[in-house]
Amino acid sequence: MILNIKNETSTLKSVVLGQSVSNGKMPGLQETYDAKSYETILKGVYPSDEAIQCEMSALEKVFFKHQVEVLKPSLIENCNQVFARDAGFVIDDTIINSNIIPNREDEKIAYENIYNKIAYNKIYNLPERAHVEGGDVILYNDLIFVGLYTGNDYAKLKTARTNQYAFNFLKELFPHKTFIALELVKHDTDPRKGILHLDCTFMPVGADKAIIYKDGFSNVKDYNLIKDVFGVSNIFEITQDEMYKMNTNIFSISPKTVVSEMQFGRLNDFMENEWGFQVEKVPYHEISKMGGLLRCSTFPLIRDND
Repeated sequence: MILNIKNETSTLKSVVLGQSVSNGKMPGLQETYDAKSYETILKGVYPSDEAIQCEMSALEKVFFKHQVEVLKPSLIENCNQVFARDAGFVIDDTIINSNIIPNREDEKIAYENIYNKIAYNKIYNLPERAHVEGGDVILYNDLIFVGLYTGNDYAKLKTARTNQYAFNFLKELFPHKTFIALELVKHDTDPRKGILHLDCTFMPVGADKAIIYKDGFSNVKDYNLIKDVFGVSNIFEITQDEMYKMNTNIFSISPKTVVSEMQFGRLNDFMENEWGFQVEKVPYHEISKMGGLLRCSTFPLIRDND
């Protein structure tokens, strides 16, 4: 398999979709590793296996409709494998095997069946000190945005997933790319006050547009930088409530086709009527209760160069 990912929006040809079955028991409150799951368990509304299967099946049907090859990690019994994005990510023709949080390390074994299809010299294992997850890495052709947390309490925060060391290491691996660090606001227990990954506060769509939540960034200069890159007229700003519902965590099948949650009314209407996109609407509300949405469930391997 020849990998090819240069951005978030070119026509998708092959993608890994997380597993929807055998998710294991609901975690205890102290076993959660993101604020949304913490809140969900506290409220007693954690999604059932049946709901997860139904929603991921709806997404898979959209991929089949658009002739996208769908691969899946091997099944690990009683293990939540929904969020494939965190296990790794592709830059150009190389997979970066993420150093995810220790709670989820077992998940990485399940990707061997996929990695076996790829040349060994196109799979890169990062040093142990380099913490990074796919949700924090957003590709925009020659620009690569990386969500970071550099606070002194990094080691104490479960939601701090990508560090400065990983950012510096990626810059060395891909010297032909321009890497842009974006400092994120973090909170372990309140999903309205913190950002788990960069794709929960910012997402490019189409050739030159973006969805953004301004207050997800610690520094206003990072928000202004994104505005400078895309242009004010090409940005759709979401509210805190829309961020909480994960409006930025949509997924592009092509420059003109986007998969979005069916309840994202304001965003979906804007993308259709103002930006002229085809919006494939699927139910994904239950999965969002676990701290991720459509982009989090996917691990793209091949996109066209369009």
